[in-house]
Amino acid sequence: MNCRHARNLIIFFMLAVGILFCSTLCTGLKIDFENSVKTISKIGSKGEDVKKIQNKLKEKGYYSGSIDGVFGNKTKEAVIRFQRDKGLTQDGIVGSKTLKALGISGQSNQTGKYSDSDVNLLAKIITAESRGEPYSGQVAVGAVILNRVEHPSFPDTIAGVVYQPGAFSCLQDGQINAKTEDSCKQAARDAMNGSDPTGGAIYYYNPAKTSNSFMWSRPVLITIGKHKFCS
Repeated sequence: MNCRHARNLIIFFMLAVGILFCSTLCTGLKIDFENSVKTISKIGSKGEDVKKIQNKLKEKGYYSGSIDGVFGNKTKEAVIRFQRDKGLTQDGIVGSKTLKALGISGQSNQTGKYSDSDVNLLAKIITAESRGEPYSGQVAVGAVILNRVEHPSFPDTIAGVVYQPGAFSCLQDGQINAKTEDSCKQAARDAMNGSDPTGGAIYYYNPAKTSNSFMWSRPVLITIGKHKFCS
C-alpha cells in the first residue's frame, strides 16, 4: 500500500467517525429538547399551570384535593387515572399529549421576548405592590402591568407602564427599592408566560387604602387578597 492510498484511507475513516459522532450528538440533543418541551408538569411542580391541571382533573371527576398549585401525590394519582382512561402513557407526568387530552393549551415560554431588565423591573414592581399577598395576587399584579403594555391607552413597554407619571405610588414612597422577593420573581415569570388570574384587568386597587373615585367606578373582575382587579 503506497503512502497516498494510506493517507486517503485515514482521511476517509476520520470523516466517517466525525459524521457518526455528530449524528449521535444531534439525536441526543433532539431527544433532550423534545423531553424538555413535552415534560410540562410533574411531582414537585408549582404555580398557576398546576392549578389549571388540577381544575381540569376536578371538573372531569379525577381529582378531589385542593386547587393549590402544588403537584403532589394526589395530583399525580389523578393524572395517572386520567391517562389510563384516555389510553395514554401512565407516567403521572403532564406532557403535551396529556395537556391536549385535558383541553389545556400547551405552555409556551414567552419570557424570551423580554429582556432581563424587563423581568427584574416587573419583579420589583410586584414586590413593591403586592408582597404579603397570595401568590396568585402577585401574579395578578404582574399580569395587570403586562395587560397595560398591550392596551392602546398605556405605554407599550414595561418600563413605560411602571414609570408612567402617577401610575404607582410605590415610586414616590420608595417601596420600589425594596429587596425583590423570590416569589415575586417567579410571579413575574409566570405572568410573562401568559398566566393572568384577573382575566384581563388593567387596574387594581386596595379599597382600604384608596378613595380614588375613578378606581371605585371601575367594573371589578375579581378580588384576590386585599386587591380588587378591574377592567
